[in-house]
Amino acid sequence: MTKSDTDLASLSAVDAGALLAAGEISPVELAQDCLARIEHHNPTVNAFCHVDAEGALEAARAAEARYRRGTALGPLDGIPVTIKDLTPTRGMPTRKGSATTSAAGPWDTDAPFAARLREAGSVLLGKTTSPEFGWKGVTDNPLHGITRNPWNPNLTPGGSSGGAGAAAALNLGLLHQGSDAGGSIRIPCAFTGTFGLKPTFGWVPQWPASAMTTLSHLGPMTRSAEDAALMMSAIAQPDPRDGYAGPPCPLDWRRSPPDDLRGWRIAYSRDLGYVEVAPDIARVVDEAVAVLRGLGAEVEEIDPGFTDPQATFNTLWFAGAARLVGGLNEAQRERLDPGLRAIAERGARISLSDYQRAGEARAALTAQMAEFHRHYDLLVTPTLPLAPFAVGSNVPEGGRYLQWMDWTPFSYPFNLTQQPAASLPCGLDDGGLPVGLHLVAARFDDMRVMDAARLLERRLPRLVPPGFSGAMT
Repeated sequence: MTKSDTDLASLSAVDAGALLAAGEISPVELAQDCLARIEHHNPTVNAFCHVDAEGALEAARAAEARYRRGTALGPLDGIPVTIKDLTPTRGMPTRKGSATTSAAGPWDTDAPFAARLREAGSVLLGKTTSPEFGWKGVTDNPLHGITRNPWNPNLTPGGSSGGAGAAAALNLGLLHQGSDAGGSIRIPCAFTGTFGLKPTFGWVPQWPASAMTTLSHLGPMTRSAEDAALMMSAIAQPDPRDGYAGPPCPLDWRRSPPDDLRGWRIAYSRDLGYVEVAPDIARVVDEAVAVLRGLGAEVEEIDPGFTDPQATFNTLWFAGAARLVGGLNEAQRERLDPGLRAIAERGARISLSDYQRAGEARAALTAQMAEFHRHYDLLVTPTLPLAPFAVGSNVPEGGRYLQWMDWTPFSYPFNLTQQPAASLPCGLDDGGLPVGLHLVAARFDDMRVMDAARLLERRLPRLVPPGFSGAMT
């Protein structure tokens, strides 16, 4: 392709890399366009809590010099990216959305995710918003306020990686980092019409360790599975600081997908056997599953056979919240999001015996899903059972849901099992809002998710929010 084929605002990371390599565009030009559009859109959506324009342009100029010398570092050199506010990043504050943190820094260390992107030559634009310490499924916090959905600013983009989801939907940067301990990549991707992958636990190193321990995965949030594969090729690299990391990831993330899905066995569960799903969302997901059948897959409508593991998840989640705030004094606790303070207080009352029982239940669910995937290459469900709802609340109005876990029943089970899972945009509901298709594979079989996603996205409608605009430079 050439620059004349599209405007900078619409570029994928893969296409931008090809244009950079061909000398059709420059890293500085690309960074300037992203920064101009951040300036235009961020007052509305509040996706960024920190923008490092000076640092980004300096990195872009360095990338431009490498391209001119013929020494580019690879396909991510000069590509604008963002980092979630929970992830330490050299030269940028990491406040975690909390007024209990200090603005003083020092901000002198890159976590593995930021380090791998910087080593690949990526241009780090800034930090995206999160709820306080990433504790819930929507994005607002006491320090930076409310993050809004580009499809309708009165609605939530989900969370906890809501800033990254909003930025991805508007292409404010071409690649975005999310983290997911209960759905925090997949929830905002479903609500914003973007793609997100929660890889198998251990493929992407995480340091410092999450208070949610082995529930927490890091991964890409992008406008396409193809771009996510590009990002994974850089970030799925070992780092000695992560004591939980497995061996080096052997997957070729950027390999071409198969021509079709003949020979695949796919389990389709509309509701896991216990979830009430909005009829219009179920219809859109049904239509996407029909595309899987059209690709040659054998699709069987079957539930995976487990009961709702929310009690197990909540025990581990609440205990993690207690650990998060355990070092705060009383004055700092008063400054916390009231919802976080409440679950931390519940977590502090969890007994060791109850915590261990939750671990045993988690192990049993993991074994059950391992057996399930001996028979099925993929499990497909809706990502969420409902549409985006009004900002400023952790749950939709009406009293049906009491906490964020109640309306995210498809995501957290697969944090318990550490399986790869992705949300792929598959259409619009009756209100014109995005619907996510949830793809889950066996542990370490991430390429099943990515192959299916890449084939599907070529056949499903591309979702672009009504507020999307072209290049600003």
